[in-house]
Amino acid sequence: MGKTIVITGAGAGLGKALARRFASEGETVILLGRTLSKVQAVVEELGDPAMAVQCDVGNADSVRQAFATIAETHPKIDVLINNAAVYEPFTVAEATDKQIDTIVATNLNGPIYCCRAAIPMMEAGAQIINVGSESIDVPFVMLSLYQTTKAGLEMFSSALEAELEESGIRVTTVRAGPMYDEEKQAPGWDQDAAMRFHMGCAKNGLDLRTRPVSHSNSVTGVFRSVLDLPPDVRLSLVTVGARKPS
Repeated sequence: MGKTIVITGAGAGLGKALARRFASEGETVILLGRTLSKVQAVVEELGDPAMAVQCDVGNADSVRQAFATIAETHPKIDVLINNAAVYEPFTVAEATDKQIDTIVATNLNGPIYCCRAAIPMMEAGAQIINVGSESIDVPFVMLSLYQTTKAGLEMFSSALEAELEESGIRVTTVRAGPMYDEEKQAPGWDQDAAMRFHMGCAKNGLDLRTRPVSHSNSVTGVFRSVLDLPPDVRLSLVTVGARKPS
């Protein structure tokens, strides 16, 4: 019997790639996205039994409603993948209230809200996968809040893993590197901030124009491997980077 897998941020990028892969392998995928039309479009492509649910993970009430909707059809879920995140360069001094609130709510509060809602729907053998970021170990500039939220997510994952040990629910952080896909839209960053971000990274030895970037589809195999781990194996953290193909 296939797994029931809930994926946040499933309307584009890695989330969409994961939904496509798991659906093609016979799993039931439930796609959560802030923009319902995006996840509905993916579900129309995948067909039954895929399911689209509108959810702003940074809003506690939206998460509660989303998982209540899921429970009406799927009272038990096997996997939660917390993938939704906001990535935008800005300095703390220049940050707007909305930028600060959105990135903290989406990247850190969101996975916590989703885990809180999902755990009562899980049984022994279920899994939670939190998507982290290489940025916490790489000298980027103007990403202090993004790096902070992703570092906090790793700490949360570690603590949650210990908390859920006796229940038999596993928790893994996949620390991911840069990814692209042909359908992904360009981010709506402030042009001046984007330029300073690229220049600042280059000053720190990170040339973003030549740095390797992996395809979203190429990374999905790592998540498949995590899902297929034997029940007596623990995998707390896995790091996935990008390399130039030989």
